[in-house]
Order: sequence, then structure tokens, then C-alpha cells
Amino acid sequence: MNKKLGITLVVIGGLVMSALFFGAVLFLGHSIFTVEGYSPFNMTMAPAYRARMGQNYNKGYSMMGGSGYNMMGGSGYNMMGGSGYNMMGGSGYNMMGGSGYNMMPYNQSSNPANAELLTIDLAKQVIEDYLKGLNNSDLEVKEIMIFDNNGYARIIEKSTGIGAMELLVDPTSLSVFPEYGPNMMWNLKYGHMNGAGGIMGGLGTNSGSVSATMTVTSEQAIQIAQGYLDQQSPGYQTAEEADPFYGYYTMDILKDDVPTGMMSVNGFSGQVFLHTWHGNFIEMFE
Repeated sequence: MNKKLGITLVVIGGLVMSALFFGAVLFLGHSIFTVEGYSPFNMTMAPAYRARMGQNYNKGYSMMGGSGYNMMGGSGYNMMGGSGYNMMGGSGYNMMGGSGYNMMPYNQSSNPANAELLTIDLAKQVIEDYLKGLNNSDLEVKEIMIFDNNGYARIIEKSTGIGAMELLVDPTSLSVFPEYGPNMMWNLKYGHMNGAGGIMGGLGTNSGSVSATMTVTSEQAIQIAQGYLDQQSPGYQTAEEADPFYGYYTMDILKDDVPTGMMSVNGFSGQVFLHTWHGNFIEMFE
């Protein structure tokens, strides 16, 4: 009897220890994710919403780790903290680990021969066909720019005048697709973070209510962008107006009043993002 009792006590003790160990692991894991900011919300929750939920701007909202609004780690130009205008590591005002303003010299796939085939009228036609497929009558083309790498279109909401999305047109295939960068990462209403409601969901609409109000004003966005250009490439200016989208601003970069490229500023963190994929400017329609 004593032997059976002893075995029973050992088994019970083992079960208790296992339960305690499992509970400790769960608690520790929860604590780590909470402290370091690596909860699932970091990949999907908009910065404005995270702020209302009492989250820290300097934690999370990172695509691959790090702090601030970084894409692949490092520290970004964040009005709530962080250092430098850094998108992918490094220090200072570097955008992608390099130095200086790379909008003009860094165009790896420039193809002027193909761009000559892409006209404003042709780009407008394929873009409008694309918008029809989104089944959202509130969207319209506001601006088209032709570069030697691609065509660019700014799409707005008719009802509000606010930017809905940015699109690119391949000059060879004439395929239309969402622009990279802020249009996908920072767009709170039509960006790919919003599932079926966003541009990557194929519906082009969002059933949720998304505010267009941002903590960074249009004037502040211009100042931030110009400060970047003044330090990195003196002689270049931003356009006088910043086009608002849901979560960020996009503006033209000018040299002697001629567009040379584009850049965006996050409407909550103030982070700068250069559009390095356009190439040389050819013509525009608005």
C-alpha cells in the first residue's frame, strides 16, 4: 500500500511541476512579447490606433524588427524618438544604407526606349481600366506622371479629395499595380495591411471608418522633407503642397522648378521615404 501511495504522490507531484513550468513559460513569453513590442499588432495595427491604445511609438511597427517605423531594423526619423532619417540601417540621413540623395543617380532599371511607348493617354486608359476592376465608383485619377522607368498615378476619393492610393504602370507590359513603399506600408485605408479592404485585397474599398486626420500637418511634412533635402542635396526643393493620403503625405521633388522625383512623409512619425524607382521625369498630367 505504501509503495502504491508513493508512486501516486510522485505522479501527482510531476503533474503539478509540469503545470507550473508550462504556466511560467506562457507568462514569460507574454512578458517578452509585451516588453519588446513584437506582438501581432505590430504588423497590422496602424500607428494612430496603437497610440490610442497606449502603445509606444518607439516599439513595434517594424517589418523585420528594430524600433520606430523602420522597414528592416535600425532607427528611423521618428518625431517620438529614434535617430536619423534611416530606413534600412546605418546612421544619419541614409535611406537604404547608402549616403546622400539617391533619387537621381540611383535608377537601376532605367529604360527610356520603353518609356517612349508610354504616353499620358495610354497610361490614363490602362489606369482607368484598373480602377473599374476595383468596383469603387468613388475613385478617380487626379495626376499622372511619366518617368523613364514607369508611369505613376495619384488616385483620390471623389467624395473627400483625399488621396486613396498610388499606382505604377509598367511601360512595357502596361500592367498596373500598387506602388511600393508608403502606399503599401503607411496607407491606413487602402494599404495592404487592411486585408480585403485594401488595394491588395482586390475590392478597393474599406468598410471601416478611417480618419484622415494626422498628427503631422501638411506644413510640417513639407518642412521635414525640405530639411532632408537641404542636408542631403542642397539645391533641390519640395513642391509647395504635400498631397495627403490616409496616413502619409507624398510630394514632388523639384530642381529648378522641374520635377525630378518624389518622396513621402509619414503623417504620424514624420519619417521620410524616397521613391527611388521612378527614373528620369518625362511629362505629367493633372
